[in-house]
Amino acid sequence: MKTEVLQESLNRLTRRSLFSKGAAGLGAAALASLETAGHADATGANTDSGSESPSPRTHHQAQAQRAIYLFMSGAPSQMDLWDHKPNLVDWFDKDLPDSIRQGQRLTTMTSGQARFPIAPSIYKFSPQGEQGTMVSELLPHMSKQVDQIALVRSMYTEAINHDPAITYICTGDQLPGKASLGSWLSYGLGTENENLPAFMVMTASWTGRQQAQALYNRLWGSGFLPSKYQGVALRSRGDKVLFLSNPKGIDSTARRRMLDTLGSLNQLNLQQVGDPEINARIAQYEMAFRMQTSVPELADLSDETQHVLDLYGPEVLVPGTFANSCIMARRMAERGVRFTQIFHRGWDQHGALPKDLPKQCNDVDQPSAGLLTDLKQRGMLDDTLVVWGGEFGRTAYCQGKLTKTNYGRDHHPKCFSIWMAGGGVKGWCVHGETDDFSYNITKDPVHIHDLNATILDLLGIDHRRFTYPFQGLDQRLTGVEPARVVNELIA
Repeated sequence: MKTEVLQESLNRLTRRSLFSKGAAGLGAAALASLETAGHADATGANTDSGSESPSPRTHHQAQAQRAIYLFMSGAPSQMDLWDHKPNLVDWFDKDLPDSIRQGQRLTTMTSGQARFPIAPSIYKFSPQGEQGTMVSELLPHMSKQVDQIALVRSMYTEAINHDPAITYICTGDQLPGKASLGSWLSYGLGTENENLPAFMVMTASWTGRQQAQALYNRLWGSGFLPSKYQGVALRSRGDKVLFLSNPKGIDSTARRRMLDTLGSLNQLNLQQVGDPEINARIAQYEMAFRMQTSVPELADLSDETQHVLDLYGPEVLVPGTFANSCIMARRMAERGVRFTQIFHRGWDQHGALPKDLPKQCNDVDQPSAGLLTDLKQRGMLDDTLVVWGGEFGRTAYCQGKLTKTNYGRDHHPKCFSIWMAGGGVKGWCVHGETDDFSYNITKDPVHIHDLNATILDLLGIDHRRFTYPFQGLDQRLTGVEPARVVNELIA
């Protein structure tokens, strides 16, 4: 009798054993929902047949099928490029009025200054395009593209320092750990080419101020999403992707046998513990094997005509330059890469702006314009969204010593400029206004969450319904505070 009671007790599930034994089953269920049952949209409809290229998890008709984000890391000076403020000439070396500053937060780099002298832009602006949009002389190539773009002069953010600001606009949160925009899109839209990742990243060289902020891979990381959705970074030297080439003595046949054996071991591990990341690892190994052929073909520009190469400027064939990255982005878009992000550093002109800003503009002006022209000529601009911008703006007052020909600008989160083109975006559009000092927004503010909501909307995704459960919350790229799609930018 005692034996029977003991056996019955052993057979009972305690709360602890329930969760420990159930973990594998829950993990397997989660894996099935992600990999086998398919990608379900917010209404619960199953939209995937279980292939490695899931059908898009979209909520409405997409106007863009892919996106290219040209990220100017360091924060371009809006009043020297896109936000013309001619009245500042009369304010040279006069203090920024308290009525304009309104007690707003300053960085520690200028908060101790005795004065905040106004530094007017030394660059000429001229009307461009059918609407007469005022554009700086530093952007002669993009000035001819203004009828293709929607220029937003009223962007703002809460972050005032680079790392949290870049993390914020790229992941929707100032704190690390959240999924990046590209990873969200990769998760939601899948890939159109099983031989290339859905999300690819390039970090271009730059010629301006060399003391640039570091960029961390969390900016293209998957955060709480499965790791298969993180961005794949391309390099300018050696293998385009780390460890892409086989070691000496290993050919493709041997590599295939090794992967098959490793895959079998991983499958056994998956059956035992049910961790979805194991399946993601298997998929990444297989993708890496296919990329050994697809990436070298992608990077080989020998099939590009001279006419096309000329669009991007003289550095287009120099690996790692912004021009080379832009033509690579077009080639990725052609091959079905959903989201490509190019980071261009060096825009942090706290001093010597007239020395460094022209160099930065020379790096990106012709390649950016060339990218738009190239996409349009191929009939791809209509369904390829292109975004250009940084993490915040810069101050109208000078940081450090001010002269007629030299000045620097501090960080300014309260207003900055970005532009968007293609993929359902309205051309000939200038959205938002700022005051005479490019310090405060006076009309149509656009938060960075609004920008990301608009990007998602153009790609067919409702940011309010596009969620992923993590730490007891339905996580969203646009956070929990209200965000809106800027319909004024959409054609």
